[in-house]
Amino acid sequence: MNLLHMKHALEVAKAGSLSKASEALLIAAPNISRSIRELESDLGITIFDRTQSGMKLTPEGEEFINYAKSILSQIDEVESYYKAGSPKKQKFSISVPRACYISEAFAEFSKSLTKEPAEIFYKETNSQRTIQNMLNHDYKLGIIRYAENYDRYFKTMLEEKGFQYELVTEFTYSLIMSAGSPLAAKENITFDDLRSYIEIAHADPYVPSMALSKVVKEELPDNIDRRIFIFERASQFDLLSMNPETFMWVSPAPEKLLERYGLVQRSCPENRKVYKDVLIYRTGYKLTDLDRRFITRLCESKRKHF
Repeated sequence: MNLLHMKHALEVAKAGSLSKASEALLIAAPNISRSIRELESDLGITIFDRTQSGMKLTPEGEEFINYAKSILSQIDEVESYYKAGSPKKQKFSISVPRACYISEAFAEFSKSLTKEPAEIFYKETNSQRTIQNMLNHDYKLGIIRYAENYDRYFKTMLEEKGFQYELVTEFTYSLIMSAGSPLAAKENITFDDLRSYIEIAHADPYVPSMALSKVVKEELPDNIDRRIFIFERASQFDLLSMNPETFMWVSPAPEKLLERYGLVQRSCPENRKVYKDVLIYRTGYKLTDLDRRFITRLCESKRKHF
């Protein structure tokens, strides 16, 4: 198997067409096409479906591209390691749900970085995009969140895509709101209590293009008429602390964070739905020392707050 052919296939997968790959690589499109045909012949698989709209990865092709990324990345690391004067970088990447206990674990993990060069990626997003980040953008670890009743669906999907998975924690959502909110005076809150308030919700799980949009839609109760959708966590805390009419469903939050923003956390006994946070990584992937350090901090944070 020719490594150059592998690089050509990666560029076509990234660009989505031969012509765009040709421009990026400065190689004639027929030469790239020939490389891919030879690669497919060597492997005995079809990597791309040739369509009028471009080159689309087949299921076998998607699997091959993931292996190819890993192989070429390791080759780059070996070359970098043995080049004179080229220091070895600490590398870590993870895609996670927006959760205070996870961000706390990441902050603690960051203290363990040495003085050596480091390349660290921490992405907060929804479960579907976490999986895409790991399939297409070389993220090594991921944590996905889903309702317990979809456990079989997600496990089947993860196995089909070549992921190993480990349960991090199970929980029911709590409510947080400003200490000045009338809701804060209640120890236990009902769905009816929330009817006249404004819910703060993360926007990206609800976009129409989501493959799991039907699943996500079921997470939204119908009794709330006013919602503010946001994309990042900093805005949510400003909104909650400054507007006593707002509330948000969250996994259990650290007391220090609540105190920092003047928030309180309350339970809703009517909300009995159980959620799971699950750690995922590619089958065959060997956890690095940094990976293990993060997982240790994650377990510590989980035990502290759940």
